[in-house]
Amino acid sequence: MTATEPMMIDCGPHGKRVSAVVCRHLVQRDPAPCGFVENNGDPHDLQAWCHRCEETFQLEGGMTDAFKQYNGMAIVCVVCYDESTARHTIPVTE
Repeated sequence: MTATEPMMIDCGPHGKRVSAVVCRHLVQRDPAPCGFVENNGDPHDLQAWCHRCEETFQLEGGMTDAFKQYNGMAIVCVVCYDESTARHTIPVTE
């Protein structure tokens, strides 16, 4: 793998795909959306977390040990990432 090649993951349901990083809250099957904050728009380095993680990140002042423990980062494939986006994006109301 070179610096320009994306990291791959073998996701059981989706096969070998480009990987992404999300917080543990986004991979839980909670029926209520918990918000979706994308942290990097690069299609080869997708990163996101929920609204609670964003609040914790701001309160902690960055990527502290306490934040990392709360976040519980998980590596998923891009299909799982897209499914998390759809499940946890909270619609904007006017």
